[in-house]
Amino acid sequence: MNKLLIVGTVAFDAIETPFGKTGKILGGAAMYIGFSASFFKVRSAIVSVVGDDFPQEYLDLFTERNIDISALEVVKGGKTFFWSGRYHNDLNSRDTLVTELNTLADFQPKVPDNFKDADVVMLGNLHPLVQISVLDQLTATPKLVVLDTMNFWMDCALPELMEVIKRVDVITVNDEEARQLTGEYSLVKAAAKIQAMGPEFVVIKKGEHGALLFHDKQVFFAPALPLEEVFDPTGAGDTFAGGFAGYIAQSENISFKNLKNAIIYGSNMASFCVEEFGPNRMLRLEKQEVLDRLQQFKALTQFDIALENE
Repeated sequence: MNKLLIVGTVAFDAIETPFGKTGKILGGAAMYIGFSASFFKVRSAIVSVVGDDFPQEYLDLFTERNIDISALEVVKGGKTFFWSGRYHNDLNSRDTLVTELNTLADFQPKVPDNFKDADVVMLGNLHPLVQISVLDQLTATPKLVVLDTMNFWMDCALPELMEVIKRVDVITVNDEEARQLTGEYSLVKAAAKIQAMGPEFVVIKKGEHGALLFHDKQVFFAPALPLEEVFDPTGAGDTFAGGFAGYIAQSENISFKNLKNAIIYGSNMASFCVEEFGPNRMLRLEKQEVLDRLQQFKALTQFDIALENE
């Protein structure tokens, strides 16, 4: 099987939405990416850090999904990264209540030797210097490097972020971040500017309104599946990234046509994540459910139309 290297946070989250609230639960970008990618035929490894307050039962959740955690550093006496947030009624905006970097503040990533030749690298949302360090440790050029980032790094580490952007093949950002990064309101113009920075493919996520894929002058739009219940959007973007990267690693095809499929697979995985708090829905998700919902996406997006000459 092909190798997928995942870099990102493994964390504790405390979440409040209009539908309820949690105490400290399992969170972090690398967790969501890894759990999502585990539904594909890939060998994956996570590069991250936690404190020794991180329960063994959580570590076991990774190994049960055949995710290599040899590069998940456990710092003795350290505390795991913690984030707490409250979502507004529309679930599209949120307030960060608490951010405690803890062990993440001094994190020095170490790529395991057996993944330095990874086929696909998924750089989850972290400081750009950490992402650069990971790329510098690779011994072979990956078939695809995917970058996820956010407006926080655009505000406080833009020069370093631009260096990472030069070195990746795909970047995933939301519409607000694409506009901030480029100064363009039009997402078509923003995508063109981002491609000029280095990435061959640009994915712009629009939450409940789907996602756009840009490559040269080509554009593809994938809708989000209309759901009866949207309970907690935390981790949806990372789950999308995990499905996207997992499918690409499995299929070994990085054409624009196949990346369209990857967008749908990513959207499919994210549609499950939002149905319950944190990773709860992903933890009991079955392969058949994934396949059944793919059929729903197909029905949503496929149609026949008669083109008649005037």
